[in-house]
Amino acid sequence: MPQEPWKTDQWFVSPWNFESAVRDQLHFPKQIKFHDITLRDGEQQTGVIFTKDDKIRIAEALAEAGVHRIEAGMPVVSPSDASAIKEIVKRNLGPQIFAFSRCMVDDVKRAVDCGVSGIVMEVPSSTHIIEFAYKWPLDKAIDLSIESTAYAHSQGLEIVFFPIDFSRAEMKWVLDLILRVANEGHMDALALVDTFGVVSPHAMQYLVRQVKARVNKRLEAHFHMDFGMGIANTVMALAEGVEVVHSTVLGLGERAGNVPIEETAMALLTLYGIDTGLKYDKLYGLARLVEQLSGHRVASNRPVVGEQLFQIESGIIASWWQNCGKDNPTELFPFHWDVVGQPPAKVVLGKGSGIDSIKAALKDIGVQATEEEAMQVVAGVKEFSLEHKRLLTDAEFRSVVAKTLPNKTLPDKVGHQAVPTAV
Repeated sequence: MPQEPWKTDQWFVSPWNFESAVRDQLHFPKQIKFHDITLRDGEQQTGVIFTKDDKIRIAEALAEAGVHRIEAGMPVVSPSDASAIKEIVKRNLGPQIFAFSRCMVDDVKRAVDCGVSGIVMEVPSSTHIIEFAYKWPLDKAIDLSIESTAYAHSQGLEIVFFPIDFSRAEMKWVLDLILRVANEGHMDALALVDTFGVVSPHAMQYLVRQVKARVNKRLEAHFHMDFGMGIANTVMALAEGVEVVHSTVLGLGERAGNVPIEETAMALLTLYGIDTGLKYDKLYGLARLVEQLSGHRVASNRPVVGEQLFQIESGIIASWWQNCGKDNPTELFPFHWDVVGQPPAKVVLGKGSGIDSIKAALKDIGVQATEEEAMQVVAGVKEFSLEHKRLLTDAEFRSVVAKTLPNKTLPDKVGHQAVPTAV
């Protein structure tokens, strides 16, 4: 029997996502690529510092996860950054390697020296940020862009033009700037840059359509998460034909961060049936590596890669798990843990535990107990968890059992010789 796109062996989402009334409004491109910017924009998150070796390790993990393009850094930042980019290029990992630069010829020269095949070139694009933040005359942004993109093209680089603060610019002004760069300089692709994460999902559709009406170039989505709209905006932009997602691992980035690759890729796969070709089972390991090297602690309930997503404490959910979870896990989780490389689901013990959780845990350690005895252990577990404000370890659960049921025989380990519970 064929599987429905909304219900497979690996995930179970809403069937409404695939209704014709919904699908007919979507115009996704034939292929969507991920352009990872963890090593550049991700490192701009306050307090995050990657060494050369860190950057190489992350680039290798990104390649293993099937990322299509890696923005390896900005050569002008430091000799270490330039050296890391050169080494990443040298290793020929598979993804296309880009550098990031200002629209300045000297920046482009440094990128060329690193051996990259592509370059993302930034310039301020709203009149107010040019005047107030950069203190430039308005023509300077245009002149620098034309000169430097033309030079980058002469050096054989693929150029993604990156207008800073695009989303707060006056539409005619910024599109005129972009067209002059495209016609007098060079542009292979245009990044729609929501520098401060200030576009609403409904306005994103308007923005893409306005740009496409005047600019006939590949479009790329570079959005920030200041109001938590980056993923929704990215999906909206892709549904209008944008082809490339700029993303970071764990959503690292300036201020509230960039669009996270994990959530965006999984949303496309499960909610829209779009397989971008990533190796999704590498996402959890990739997240753990970046967490370790960045020092950025990941929330335990973070979508897709949070460490406790598949841990069950609630007594009600634990009962559901016993009833159907082991044979039909997507009844309780929207996707199977194996899809993203997470550890298997398990019941954990804490203040929220109920009688079914405790009975299963007692069985696991080889203790037979009456209903009344099991309820005594439930009370002991809740008391311990409340006092310590955390879950119990296996050893702590055994200690609670020993204290609560002193006349029971508690095996040291299942299958080993039993020892008394009294301590």
